[in-house]
Amino acid sequence: MSFDIIVRGGTLPDGSTADIGISGEKIASIGPRIDAEAGKIIDATGNLVSQPFVDPHFHMDATLSYGIPRINASGTLLEGIALWGELKPLLTHEAVRGRALAYCDWAVSMGLLAIRSHVDTCDDRLLAVEALLDVKKRVAPYIDLQLVAFPQDGFYRSPTARENTIRALDMGVDIVGGIPHFERTMADGTRSVTELCEIAEKRGLMVDMHCDETDDPLSRHIEQLAYETQRLGLSGRVAGSHLTSMHSMDNYYVSKLLPLIAEAGVSAIPNPLINIVIQGRHDTYPKRRGMTRVPEMLKAGIRVGFGQDCVLDPWYPLGAVDMLDVAFMGLHVAQMTSPADMAHCFDMVTKVNAEIMGLDHLGLAVGKTASLVVLDAGSRVEALRLRADRLCVIAKGKIVAEREKRATRLSIAGRPATVDRRHHKPAG
Repeated sequence: MSFDIIVRGGTLPDGSTADIGISGEKIASIGPRIDAEAGKIIDATGNLVSQPFVDPHFHMDATLSYGIPRINASGTLLEGIALWGELKPLLTHEAVRGRALAYCDWAVSMGLLAIRSHVDTCDDRLLAVEALLDVKKRVAPYIDLQLVAFPQDGFYRSPTARENTIRALDMGVDIVGGIPHFERTMADGTRSVTELCEIAEKRGLMVDMHCDETDDPLSRHIEQLAYETQRLGLSGRVAGSHLTSMHSMDNYYVSKLLPLIAEAGVSAIPNPLINIVIQGRHDTYPKRRGMTRVPEMLKAGIRVGFGQDCVLDPWYPLGAVDMLDVAFMGLHVAQMTSPADMAHCFDMVTKVNAEIMGLDHLGLAVGKTASLVVLDAGSRVEALRLRADRLCVIAKGKIVAEREKRATRLSIAGRPATVDRRHHKPAG
């Protein structure tokens, strides 16, 4: 028997060591030692081999547009939305597609092989929708790209958003989105959750709704989203993104809310980098940081994954397309620093995010799609600590990115010549 690729001697996320044999686009064999020929052998000895990184919350139509037409001076969500409104008339199909493709190239280099992107449906041209549908086809050989029909300016608040959102779904957008806290009234927000979930139920689609991205503890649309999920039989198909108002809610109400979310089977997608930068902007001190209650959600049995949200756009001036950065920040803000919690934070940006997106074909198991990453780290926790380099990225059975191991050379008399960060001590 022969394989197209054998990944030799890698450390799997559970700590075991194995060879992985790849034939075509599938993982054909996993075992302690695969004695067979292969077109390519990758020596992963001492390195972590993981299923790919997955981002369940992003805005690809806006990415890499930082500074156009200006910079978000206040750093707030609302100024970002206003700035995006100024940018939209300037968009062209070619510019949106070009920036998105550049972002996807960057993503591949970082082992990020599945992305869920919201795309604004409040532009009557639906230019960004058309551009990202084009991008989705172009990157399909190596990235699983899901698109969410997202009425950025409000499903009811924007006069043509309802019609445009339905048009976007008819064009082939995968998922129903919404932004209930941005409607003109709480009642309109609640009503939008109901109608959007009904649209998803009729079409057999998933739902991913920006929900309560605010410091207002009375923004409680996640409660309605959980109710509609249960009423319409959408369990496992619905995610509430951000949920930052829960940071400010009173504990009694949260003690009622968390079981409702868990019972309904709604997933949660906090976005640590963005949530802690945008929230609390109206505070003096103590200053809120806004990320939702991740440890409490996990304890309640809610499926939680971390998203990236933004890179170099009207809302965020930074970003390295690195889901390890996202998890690293998330574990700090959530104070999840036990070994088990840190390892789970790694899983949240790989395995759990794939589950939230319904990507059952991903995983390190025979028969799964051969998409995986070799990291310059010996464990999940070490990968987070170092934000480890991606030494090799394989997408659907093909090597799409490689990088040499790097070491820092010192020029200090009497000291070792190189530094190995992995073992936090100099290596000669």
